[in-house]
Amino acid sequence: MAEASDKPDPARLAEIRERIDALDAKIQAAISERAKLALEVRASKGDLGRGAEYYRPDREAQVLRNVIDRNDGPLSDSVMLRLFREIMSACLAQQEPMKIAYLGPEGTFTQQAVYRQFGHSVQAIAAESIEDVFLQVQSGEADFGVVPVENSTQGMVSHTLDMFLNVEVKICAEVELRIHQHLLTQAKSLGDIEIVYAHAQSLAQCKHWLRAHLPKTELVAVSSNAEAARRVRTRPEAAAIAGRHAAEVYGLPVLFGNIEDHVDNTTRFLVLGRDLLEPSGDDKTTLMVAGRDGPGALLDLLEPLARHGVNMNRIESRPSRQGRWDYVFFIDVDGHVTDERLSGVLGELEGEARMVKILGSYPRAVLGREPDAAREEDSGPA
Repeated sequence: MAEASDKPDPARLAEIRERIDALDAKIQAAISERAKLALEVRASKGDLGRGAEYYRPDREAQVLRNVIDRNDGPLSDSVMLRLFREIMSACLAQQEPMKIAYLGPEGTFTQQAVYRQFGHSVQAIAAESIEDVFLQVQSGEADFGVVPVENSTQGMVSHTLDMFLNVEVKICAEVELRIHQHLLTQAKSLGDIEIVYAHAQSLAQCKHWLRAHLPKTELVAVSSNAEAARRVRTRPEAAAIAGRHAAEVYGLPVLFGNIEDHVDNTTRFLVLGRDLLEPSGDDKTTLMVAGRDGPGALLDLLEPLARHGVNMNRIESRPSRQGRWDYVFFIDVDGHVTDERLSGVLGELEGEARMVKILGSYPRAVLGREPDAAREEDSGPA
């Protein structure tokens, strides 16, 4: 028999609810005040035209880093970041929402990256290809664009890199998104599934799970995981590999969750704009460099980085399309182009290289501390 002290205390519960109501009123008033200040910032900058002219990824990154520094729980950093992103998104969109092009269709991980970076108070425009995203940003049809550039298990997205050869855009932010793959289907059990649709990279990311659980099932690669989900909506013998967002968009149950082979499966996305940003205090720079012909050409490009103490995070080579066996190098380094050490490197590279192009100096992805149990749910049946 329960002790009397274990019974609900109506008076105490009423008091807590009153305090919550009072706090909600203060939170709402503070959000309204912040929205008014955002309008004052806009007015102080004058008429810059479209809403995108007022959006500063460098300033937003600084605000979000402060959110993490202030956070003492009990909500996780990721939850606090999401709340503040939505507040900033709503404040910025008071007059006109920004147009953000992304690699579609609706329900893709790239669309999730859009909302991770910009919040939901934007107009997300699904593009048919990575090329379309680049061209919409270059032409001004879209204010910004979001494209995948790298997966932690499958490597670089070469088509994204290739687009920088011919399209004039700038990288103005990066987004890192933990990728959880789910098996979506109307089927009640694995034994009822005859075919699985997914993007080729998702099939590769889940190949061990598929081999163990669906060894005789036909695997079909399609243009996107969202397309896979669309195909299986009315086919109980079929399944799709996609994210939870696709499951919600296309009304599909999740039969198994988190079927990716690597628990740290992460995709990095680039946010494309038209302007080079100011420093945020914790930045990365991406360069596109072509060396001169002759032995030691690559060493000549990398040596100034080491001598000036500039850390290189990544280097990728791609055909230049200007001749057989002619390549350009995409190099990610720490720092902003205005930093003294990096500006010294660029000065030397311009004397050594055939071509040096700054693709962007942009804030490093803002990632908060997560609890030990970082996965969305168990990897068993959903």
